[in-house]
Amino acid sequence: MTSGSDVAVVLVNLGTPDSPALGDVQRYLREFLTDPRIIPLNPLFWRPVLELRVLQVHARASAEKYASVWLPDGSPLMVHSLAQRAALGARLGDQARVEVAMRYGNPSLTSVLTRLQEEGARKVLVVPLYPQFSTTTVATVLDALADHVRAAVDQPEYRTVRDFHDDPGYIEACAALIEQTWEREGRPDFAAGDKLLLSYHGIPVDMVTGGDPYPVECERTTVLLRQRLGLTAEECELSYQSKFGRREWLTPATIERVAELAEAGVRRLDVFCPGFVADCLETEEEIGMLNREEFIAHGGQRFVRVPCLNDSPAWIDALERLVARHVAGWADATAGAVTA
Repeated sequence: MTSGSDVAVVLVNLGTPDSPALGDVQRYLREFLTDPRIIPLNPLFWRPVLELRVLQVHARASAEKYASVWLPDGSPLMVHSLAQRAALGARLGDQARVEVAMRYGNPSLTSVLTRLQEEGARKVLVVPLYPQFSTTTVATVLDALADHVRAAVDQPEYRTVRDFHDDPGYIEACAALIEQTWEREGRPDFAAGDKLLLSYHGIPVDMVTGGDPYPVECERTTVLLRQRLGLTAEECELSYQSKFGRREWLTPATIERVAELAEAGVRRLDVFCPGFVADCLETEEEIGMLNREEFIAHGGQRFVRVPCLNDSPAWIDALERLVARHVAGWADATAGAVTA
């Protein structure tokens, strides 16, 4: 290992195609949409629909969307994830090695864990970068980790992070980013009816009735952010984005709420996505383009998308402290314990 420690930290996010080319998008979507945590349908029914419809029709639209946000160095999610790795790695130095893995696409969690073990890692903290726990996010990472462990003979010691939806550092980082945006863009006039909308990725309602705690944790994050920012429930609302398929999803839907607010006379709408620690297709294209257009089309005047945490100093501070708590006791004989 390049680090003087045998401790490694793996930051895991959802994933991204290797490029916006149709074939790469199809490969990525095939892996993502065959996970039973994501689409809990009988494969005998779902696979033909996936192969003949989704990957032939919808994937083309997805490829165009990825192309609209692609950066010179790759997808926004990958670029910002690598920046987070670099920033956290600089903080930890020789105390721990930091790597990035993707749940779907490359680099896969299994490939990263295998390489770390081959290079001498004996203690590995896996950090799913989803603030709020859901069976569709964190649980899928734990599934992949369990599959890797099941197939291994010799293994390092593994630890995982379940969630950080109410972590003080995370809440402070979100609030600081919102306030920095207001310093740059001007603070919304809440007395005149301007709004801040906190948009989280949605999940189907039947997952919630089946026991998924996700909306409870989203609501808790929202309450804490309101308190930190000094806003009321009327000034700062919660919504859910990215509905897929015909099942009933959590409401209010962001795209519908954006239109309703504009029609109700809201002149300025700021939108922040607390469930995404790095900007990606869903924040840049869905929120920054599609929802912006919807707001303006229904009479709104100004739409401000607050960027995600990315590698902002306050978020790296919070991430460093989060890691320190979870690796406590993993003191390395040569590098010492990770502290923050």
